Amino acid sequence: MVEVSGGVTLENVEAIARTGVDRISVGALTHSAKALDVSLEM
Repeated sequence: MVEVSGGVTLENVEAIARTGVDRISVGALTHSAKALDVSLEM
């Protein structure tokens, strides 16, 4: 099993997938996510 990570963006993930790797980690999915401020008050 081969995983690729680091330097993977939404722009180049398709080209990486064509190489035949088994898994791809895309940090761009979480790095650009906005934080959500949530509280639970009882």
